[in-house]
Amino acid sequence: QVQLLESGGGLVQAGGSLRLSCAASGRTFTSYRMGWFRQAPGKEREFVAAISSSGDNTYYADSVKGRSTISRDNAKNMVVLQMNSLKPEDTAVYYCAAASVWRLDPKYFDYWGQGTQVTVSS
Repeated sequence: QVQLLESGGGLVQAGGSLRLSCAASGRTFTSYRMGWFRQAPGKEREFVAAISSSGDNTYYADSVKGRSTISRDNAKNMVVLQMNSLKPEDTAVYYCAAASVWRLDPKYFDYWGQGTQVTVSS
């Protein structure tokens, strides 16, 4: 089992940057693919970025591609989402999640954090 705890959200002006971190507990962290999702008020949860268990492969939603970087440190059981050039439409609760398979649909992710709020002002 994996427990996930996000941090790093906050209020930022458009064009600014945020670094979201996800600390994972559990000895099997390295066997999980990790992802970031977000959910804005009144909208469904959507995929943002994912990284393979080794960190060699990454995938991004078109909406954040070129502005965000996902990385992981398996020695520290940590996943990071660096977001730059933030836009008001990036405002949402951001969730870290772990999956045992390489899929991007939220239904394939087994474990979820509690989320961290990101608010981008115009």
